[in-house]
Amino acid sequence: MTPTIKRRLTAMVYETFLLLAVEMLAVALFLIVTRNNHAPVFQYAMKVWLFVVTGAYFTWGWTNSGHTLAMKTWRMQVVTTGGARLPLRMAIVRYLLAWGWFLPALLACTALGLKDKAQIGAAVAVGVLAWGLTAFLDRDRQFLHDRLAGTRLVQLPKAVRTPAPAATEALE
Repeated sequence: MTPTIKRRLTAMVYETFLLLAVEMLAVALFLIVTRNNHAPVFQYAMKVWLFVVTGAYFTWGWTNSGHTLAMKTWRMQVVTTGGARLPLRMAIVRYLLAWGWFLPALLACTALGLKDKAQIGAAVAVGVLAWGLTAFLDRDRQFLHDRLAGTRLVQLPKAVRTPAPAATEALE
C-alpha cells in the first residue's frame, strides 16, 4: 500500500530536522579539516561535501534497511517496483532525481539573479509544490522521482505487540 501524500510530506519535514543534524556535524568536520578557510575554492568544496554527505545518508539508509530514521518512524520503506530492496545504483539514481524537489527553483533563482531570501524561499516553495503535485498525476500516487527511478514507497504495517506475561505467571 502506498503511504498517503500527507504522511510522506510529514515524514519529509521530520527528515529535514534529522538531516540538519547530520549536516551540522559534516560542516563542523569540514571546518576542522580546512581550518575554517573561507577561500572561494573551500566554499565550493563545502557545497560538494554536503551534497556527498546527504547522498551517503540517504543511499545508505535506502540500501541497508530500505528506510531512513524518519521513514522508519512513519512506517515507510522504499523498494524497487518489484518490491525488492534497492541496489546502490538505484538508490543513487533516486537521490539524484529527488533533487527535482529543489533544483529547478534554485536554477531559476540563479538565472534570474535572485538574491533576496524571501524570493528564493518563494521560488523553492513553488518548486516543492509543483513537484509534490506530480503524485496526483501518477496512478499509484508515487512522486515523479520514484516513477523515474523505478522505485516506490510502501507503507509498512503496524508492529504487532505481544502482551507481556502477567505478574502472577512470572512468579509460577
